Order: sequence, then C-alpha cells, then structure tokens
Amino acid sequence: MKNLRNCLLGLALLGPTMAMGSMGLGVSSYPLMLDRNMLSAEFTGVTSTGGGVGLQARYTRKFTPELVFDAGVGLSGGERSNRIFAGTDFEIFPDYMTQPRISLKTTLSNEKEFGTRNTKLTLAPTVSKGFSFWGEEAYPYVAIPYGLSLNSDTNTYQTVANLNLGIAGPIPADGYRHLTGTVEMNVGLKDSYSGIFFGITYPL
Repeated sequence: MKNLRNCLLGLALLGPTMAMGSMGLGVSSYPLMLDRNMLSAEFTGVTSTGGGVGLQARYTRKFTPELVFDAGVGLSGGERSNRIFAGTDFEIFPDYMTQPRISLKTTLSNEKEFGTRNTKLTLAPTVSKGFSFWGEEAYPYVAIPYGLSLNSDTNTYQTVANLNLGIAGPIPADGYRHLTGTVEMNVGLKDSYSGIFFGITYPL
C-alpha cells in the first residue's frame, strides 16, 4: 500500500506532463475521509457544439491527507460519445480559518469526440472553501483546467482550457445526509466545450 501511495503521489507531482479531464471535477476538492472508497453517479449535459446528455461513473479514494485519486468512465449522446479517465488531486494549502483550500487536479483521459479519438492532458489549479448555507455546510469551488488535446488520427495537438464552477455538500434531506451531491458548470474557454453536470456520491 505504501508503494501505491508513493506512486500516486508522484503522479500528482508530475501533473503538468501527464494530466487531463473527465466531464466535471467530481468530489476531489470536498473533505473526504481518509482511505474511504467513494462511488459517484453523474449526469453530464454538454450544451455547446456536438452536445448531448449522458452518464458517468467515478471511483474516488483519499490515500493521504493531501492526495485524492479518482477514475471513471462515461457515455454520452452527441459527438462526445465516450471517455475513460484517471487522475489525482494534490492539496497545496488546506481549508483552514479564512484560508481557502488550494490544490492541483491532474487527469489523463481518452475520449471519442466528433468521430476521432483524443487523449487529453491537463492541469487544473483549484480553489475551494467551506461555507454554511442555511445551517448546512457546502463547499463551492472554482478551477481552470488547462492542457493539451492529442488527436491520434492526425497526430496533431491543440491547447484546451475551461472554467469550472461548482459546489459540493451533503444532500440536505433526512435519510440521505450520508450522500454527497455536486453541481458543476463548465465554460469552454479555448477549443473545449460548455456544459452542466450533476452528481451523487455514495460511501462504500
């Protein structure tokens, strides 16, 4: 287990050279229990060109106080039909007092878009902070994933960038507070897409 943790830590620190993205960031910026397995069911809705709705499944685990790992698969309608991804979130500064949590989210993904297969590598600086909303704690976050999209058919690449705005927190209903809900909006900034995503995470 120690060797696996060290390997994942190395993956996080090498984010600029081996990252990228799923649809949405998941719950990696949410305060998770150490060594707890989490399974998420996510609704994806792409609103820009080639858009469509779909579903995504994501596994998340916090291996150390600073390192979160996630991986998953997704299927969608439209021209962005399927994807597989894995990544890490490495905490640089914790959410403490007035200080927000600052982390780097890295991901490696392979996606089918507009009939071609693309491998995407990104690094996403992420800022989140816990707040109380009507007596319920929730964690808004903002991230800017930036990286490369490599087209395997033409052997070309382009830079991609997004702005992600979201919030995560316990489902505020009796009997469901053990579930974590997420809502996220994605705005395409450069050679990317816009959309809105919803997720529910269950602790295993």
